Amino acid sequence: MGLGRTLGVSIVGLTGHVVEVEAHLAASVPGFALVGLPDASLAEARDRVRAAVHSSGLAWPQRRITVNLSPASLPKAGSGFDLAIAVATLAGAGACTADAVAGTVHLGELGLDGRLRPVRGILPAVAAAVAAGHRRVVVPLGNAAEAALVPGAQVVAAGSLAEVAHGYGAEVDVPADDRPMLLEPDVAPRPGGADLADVLGQAPARWALEVAAAGGHHLLMVGPPGAGKTMLAARLPGLLPDLDEREAVEVTAIHSVAGTFHPAGGLLRRPPFEDPHHTATPAAVVGGGSGLPRPGAASRAHRGVLFMDEAPEFSPRVLQTLRQPLEHGELVIHRSGGTARYPARFQLVLAANPCPCGRSVGKGLDCSCTSLARRRYFSRLSGPLLDRVDMQLEVLPVTRAERTASVSPESTAVVGARVAAARAAATERLRGTEWRTNAEVPGTWLRAHGGPAVHRDLDRALDTGLLSLRGVDRVLRVAWTLADLAGLAVPGPEQVGQALLLRTRGQVGG
Repeated sequence: MGLGRTLGVSIVGLTGHVVEVEAHLAASVPGFALVGLPDASLAEARDRVRAAVHSSGLAWPQRRITVNLSPASLPKAGSGFDLAIAVATLAGAGACTADAVAGTVHLGELGLDGRLRPVRGILPAVAAAVAAGHRRVVVPLGNAAEAALVPGAQVVAAGSLAEVAHGYGAEVDVPADDRPMLLEPDVAPRPGGADLADVLGQAPARWALEVAAAGGHHLLMVGPPGAGKTMLAARLPGLLPDLDEREAVEVTAIHSVAGTFHPAGGLLRRPPFEDPHHTATPAAVVGGGSGLPRPGAASRAHRGVLFMDEAPEFSPRVLQTLRQPLEHGELVIHRSGGTARYPARFQLVLAANPCPCGRSVGKGLDCSCTSLARRRYFSRLSGPLLDRVDMQLEVLPVTRAERTASVSPESTAVVGARVAAARAAATERLRGTEWRTNAEVPGTWLRAHGGPAVHRDLDRALDTGLLSLRGVDRVLRVAWTLADLAGLAVPGPEQVGQALLLRTRGQVGG
């Protein structure tokens, strides 16, 4: 009888759990059993491991092999346990030194030829191992750059099972031509360089975009086709400041689990931008899938921008699932295979036509839609969802005078500098709290730090039903952002009035 132990990591959501991999070899009828709540892809590891061991020139033990993944109550998914299962089995058979492998974390998928293939989620997995006190981690060569991003990790990169076994004393020849297998991201990187100077005219929309960037506010733009709504939304990430160290690690971990991260550039330092198509399913937007759910576009947009073009064309189920992350900055996805939590504190930008034909602007003389069709079309954006959107803006067509104006529009760099200054003021004011932008500040703090003059117009709007209590809080958040942009210590009636107009699309009445 032989017993080999080593360590692996199970990723549930973004949380890594260190798993002890035990291989028990008994003198009985040869067989292989894998226990410990594995999913289908992990249950197939027995065939991959057996073929990889043979291809590496190692002898497969002709015994009854039982591999246990402990704790058994924790769900385990994916092929990242292949290497740990192979090493524990070889240690139990005496081919590898049992004491040497016991305290090391092994991550990686095995090919049938014995080569190590990279896997998703290496960054949170290595971080969890280091946090648990296991600093030595063996990973595939294709994951080495990503694993090295974790401070304190002693990363050992290997190209094959033979190389790993040889390092633990196994008598095996190491192939000399092991080329690293790379994990290509599921989504190609977006080309950069979109500048706000490309947008002609649209002074009110550009100003609203600057306010949204400065405070991290959600934004709805309503206007006819061709007015520039998509151009404006695509340039919002360029106005946002770089992610700090903590945010960069968090965002990179999400994209690592989602399979959309390329480690060649290091940590993701720029705010992400996600723009799902209006045919996207709820699982594609908020996350899901069989077994343990994977992050969707909303989580991949964490600390960045989630843009939904033609928002009324999205399924109502998709739009309603956004209410939880808009309120709490987190997605909690329950499935039969387990519960996953993903951070999702993004800026939501919605773009919509005013009616099905898109021409109901101004006096609406060119619009061919009935009043019922217009109401039905825009009512697809429910009241509870719109109540969580801080700013709502009418984007009108660009006039000929704006198109031929001699004054050059401000660039992203110029506007971004003002945004950075406003965010620095907000950061200083919120120092010592858990909030980072004005959009995250709760209503209790906002109401406690404003005078009677600030609340007078808001009380009137609340009494007339123009705003809900949540709407009042969101107007105050925008007012604080306007004060930061103006260099004021606290917002005044002018900032509250501007914020009220931005909230109600100019529908404020006496």
